[in-house]
Amino acid sequence: MGDATIKVLLVDDHQVVRRGLRTFLEIQPDIAVVGEAGDGAEGVDLAESLRPDVVLMDVKMPGTDGIEALRMLKERGNPAKVLVVTSFTEHRTVVPALKAGAAGYVYKDVDPEALAGAIRSVHAGHVLLQPELAEALLSDDGTGRAPQGRGGTLTEREQEVLGLIADGRSNREIARALTLSEKTVKTHVSNILMKLDLQDRTQAALWAVRNGIKG
Repeated sequence: MGDATIKVLLVDDHQVVRRGLRTFLEIQPDIAVVGEAGDGAEGVDLAESLRPDVVLMDVKMPGTDGIEALRMLKERGNPAKVLVVTSFTEHRTVVPALKAGAAGYVYKDVDPEALAGAIRSVHAGHVLLQPELAEALLSDDGTGRAPQGRGGTLTEREQEVLGLIADGRSNREIARALTLSEKTVKTHVSNILMKLDLQDRTQAALWAVRNGIKG
């Protein structure tokens, strides 16, 4: 396994799903499945011992579900990027997952090639938001409501950075697009999170989608 290989942990309570995912992912030259778990608690333990780069996490599982597992990973400071598996009918579970630290989500019927692309994307530090589901999530008045009325506190440059975060750009890509240093971009991101009272760039991306800020 080379340094460039993305190590993936599969967490799903259906063995046939895990087997199918493993079969496909293992033919990818840059992806290696390093382990499988049948529930969230086992997945958290394996993430601690195997140190995967990306965890592919089902939401609904018996025992410890995907949301709780995400919280546990975050509490333990595990650096793995978590890609949540969901269906459109379960969209109310996505915002809690994102708030718990998920880097993005994919549909359960995702095309295999798109799944591999999603894994590569979150591994590269991008936030994976599918527009049609983001719109449905952010039109709700429930747990998915993003903070409102604070956009005016952002400078013009901060709004530009926020729009590019919503596009899934990494700090390096934002720096290149705006002709800034990466250090300056990091400062802008920190200021954005502080001003909008958000925890991470995933929440920032959701806020931008809801408030119509585009890159």
